[in-house]
Amino acid sequence: MLLVYTHKITPRLRYTFKHLCTRILGVPVSFTTTIEEFIAHDSLKMSYTKQPLSNEVFIRNHDLLFEQGLSDVDINVQSWNHTKCFFPTGEKSALPFDIFAASFYLLSRYEEYLPHVKDEYGRFTATESLAYKEHFLKQPVVDIWAYELKNLLEQRFEGFTFPKRNYKIAPVIDVPMAFYFKQKGLLRTVGGALNDLFQLKLRRFYQRFLVLFGFKRDPYDTFKWIINKQKQFKFKFVVFFLIGDYSTYDKNININKKKFVSLIKSVADYSKVGLKVSYFALDDISILKKEKKKIENITNYELESTRHSFSKINLPTSYRNLIELEVKQDFTMGYLNQTGFRAGTCTPFLFYDLDYETQTPLLVNSFHCIDHALLKHQSQLDKKQELQRLMSSVKQVNGIFTPVFHNYSFGNEPKWKGFRKLFTQILESVDEGKRD
Repeated sequence: MLLVYTHKITPRLRYTFKHLCTRILGVPVSFTTTIEEFIAHDSLKMSYTKQPLSNEVFIRNHDLLFEQGLSDVDINVQSWNHTKCFFPTGEKSALPFDIFAASFYLLSRYEEYLPHVKDEYGRFTATESLAYKEHFLKQPVVDIWAYELKNLLEQRFEGFTFPKRNYKIAPVIDVPMAFYFKQKGLLRTVGGALNDLFQLKLRRFYQRFLVLFGFKRDPYDTFKWIINKQKQFKFKFVVFFLIGDYSTYDKNININKKKFVSLIKSVADYSKVGLKVSYFALDDISILKKEKKKIENITNYELESTRHSFSKINLPTSYRNLIELEVKQDFTMGYLNQTGFRAGTCTPFLFYDLDYETQTPLLVNSFHCIDHALLKHQSQLDKKQELQRLMSSVKQVNGIFTPVFHNYSFGNEPKWKGFRKLFTQILESVDEGKRD
């Protein structure tokens, strides 16, 4: 156990130390404000105050973990050991930066509570983030900092052996629309066909009727391939189905369609099934509650995971609604147009509510790559190399790589060519011993 001496034990301090020390490094941590208890401890220990007690491992603290609410935080990012860091500490400190305050800033999504420019859907964009502006978005800096702390403690406490964690992946498949042509109902089918004719999209018109009359598979119906791929691996994919009402934003299949329900049940036999929260349910807990109940009635088990439509998060409201409905995990934290680490970590973390100054039970699984972000890389080689760089950065800290693909990106549309291979590349990045 790691014992931390500090002048004041706050919720922020407990939250941050437990993520770095326990979730990432696998070491339990406790805190004391009593010098005698600290001196008597004969294992891992460090002080986190303004001045060292004697010659112990000492990290000078920044005020952020001892404050409440939001303040105008002065941040000066500098290079350090092949990465970036902020909140400098001074000469006496064993580390030149307060990695705990910096980690809390990123994990709590502090910057998303501050004034910023949103996009047309009201989302916080990558270009507004400190990580993008200071060029460390592509690194899981919180995990890197934790490993720097591990190296420091290993040097001072040679007899202590840290537990080893292994690189893992958590593949996510997003299903905003299960079928492109099928199961749409008469009005939508006729309307779509007429629209094809008016816009002279004759190829799509022809394809539509081949699918409807059973001569060709629906371009979005890639579920047989997904299930076959799942069967090859022990770890489970998480497949998120959109089942909310049809709207301007959500063009999904009606949940009353028996074939759609049957599809969800068949996928649930092999993979984990979660709820893709519809656009209007993001701000309306009553709609969210109905959608949760519907998916649970289909899968016959309690909903565990969600992912929001359009990858939109309204902090803290979105997460508070999930907590109130006892949803355990969310997979929305990430950027649609950029690969990288929105919260600075590749380790799932608990949501910290800055307004209430409390750690919540909601586990946030930030995603690090989404298929749409890979489209800006022109060649298949460029896409593959970008994926390889991301996975390599996660492997270096033995973290969890979380990619998001859509059911349609495994189809035959020209722009999605090669995405089945990219997905397979990710699956095969896990050590052979972890596979069937």
